[in-house]
Amino acid sequence: MFLLEGIGYLANGNDRQQQAFRTLTSHHLFDLLQPFQPVLAGTIPLAIDIPGSDLDLICCWEEEAAFAEYLTRQFSRFPDFECLHKSIRNRPTVIARFTADDFPVEIFGQNRPSTEQEAVRHLLVEFAILQEKGEAFRQAVIDLKMQGMKTEPAFWKLLGMEGDGYEGLLGWGF
Repeated sequence: MFLLEGIGYLANGNDRQQQAFRTLTSHHLFDLLQPFQPVLAGTIPLAIDIPGSDLDLICCWEEEAAFAEYLTRQFSRFPDFECLHKSIRNRPTVIARFTADDFPVEIFGQNRPSTEQEAVRHLLVEFAILQEKGEAFRQAVIDLKMQGMKTEPAFWKLLGMEGDGYEGLLGWGF
């Protein structure tokens, strides 16, 4: 699927996607992350972003400390840089955040293939739902996000489901 094959599709997308492409390429962000199987996830690839939406780069690392050191070496020159070690869903996680051009950037890495991480799985499920449900559904997601709702709960609500949208979408249609 094109969403997993790099960022070239952004060059022909909407204005915000084209801006994201320029930022990612001019600063070589995606290229610098190639050793870590980067996938751009989040709302920008799906054209459901709102002002302030970030560029979510999902990565796979083999050695936690080496990954964190690499991120610090490559990206600490950017404004607002921070690199955190957390446990998310009982998995060691490294998160680097900074600002590049007008975009907040988050690099999220765990020791498992990028395509198996929840953010990428959500991306693929949300893409399939948007393809099926169409433009009115996409706009309704954006409207809910503008009201402060997070992406997965917005999808879940619009699908008429109850409970945890984060978990629910992981099993949607698979």
